[in-house]
Amino acid sequence: MTTDEAPSHLKKRKARLIEPPPEEHLVQAVEAILFVADAPLEIAALSRVLASSKGDIVKALDELAEQCRDRGVRLQRTGELVQLVSAGHTAVYVERFLGLEHPPLTNASLETLAIIAYRQPVTRPDIESVRGVDCDGPIRTLAARGLIEEVGRAPVAGRPVLFGTTVRFLEYFGLERPDDLPPLPLAEEPMAVEEEEEVII
Repeated sequence: MTTDEAPSHLKKRKARLIEPPPEEHLVQAVEAILFVADAPLEIAALSRVLASSKGDIVKALDELAEQCRDRGVRLQRTGELVQLVSAGHTAVYVERFLGLEHPPLTNASLETLAIIAYRQPVTRPDIESVRGVDCDGPIRTLAARGLIEEVGRAPVAGRPVLFGTTVRFLEYFGLERPDDLPPLPLAEEPMAVEEEEEVII
């Protein structure tokens, strides 16, 4: 059977050429696609779908992020990935609706998560050297909650696992991107100086 003889529903359809949305509708188009997406999207993918330059997409994302700051959802970016997520102050209600409620994180888990967030990528021995105790339990809890993940292997003997935070981590704490983490207290700097002086002496 040739292509011409094949039933109409089996014939290969030509891809439809779609014009990019008007400039005034680009933000709305980006929002609509992110709304129906079931996973984070690459900015390059939005650029292809909307037949718009990456620069225009980034500008539209910046505008959408600003608009969302007073809503129940937030625009979240991690590197080249972007998605719409529930705002931090609404997450507890969304989790209750979805039946995803979890007990609060323990202090040990929060300390471990803070070390990973600020020092990522970081190995378990490095985390334990900062905390001074075994971190197996907190690491398993954080991984089970989807807040951390393996991001590679350290190029040292034994090739220990490197841990980093996830998109879920940003959503959990209501952050739009990793750069939104608050700066570390300056009190840590004198500690580093004192340790250096002790080595010199």
